[in-house]
Amino acid sequence: MEGSRLPTQSVSPLPGRPPPQTNLADILERVLDKGIVIAGDIQINLLDIELLTIKLRLLIASVDRAREMGINWWESDSSLQSLDQGDSGDGRLERENRELRERLERLERQLGLEAGAEEGAERE
Repeated sequence: MEGSRLPTQSVSPLPGRPPPQTNLADILERVLDKGIVIAGDIQINLLDIELLTIKLRLLIASVDRAREMGINWWESDSSLQSLDQGDSGDGRLERENRELRERLERLERQLGLEAGAEEGAERE
């Protein structure tokens, strides 16, 4: 009976717990690969009257995994489009400034304000 001893330590970890040799990088890789959802609601009531409800939804996943799930809001978000095209913030401001100057010039022409008229007003 010497060959049939009970193991002192369990070979498999407890259900839901990572094995002890797992490091943070492994855990992060699993979370991003599979995705994790955290959901919760906060309700504030006063005398059975609902004053405020906050619904919280958090999804943590890799971009590839999110696309597989049909989530791709960053591809159509106009505030992120300049980042996708490699346009820096300074370049965007310069472009907006140039567009505004051109628009101002068009409006001045439509109103009949020419550069000569402005120069005459400045001389007086």
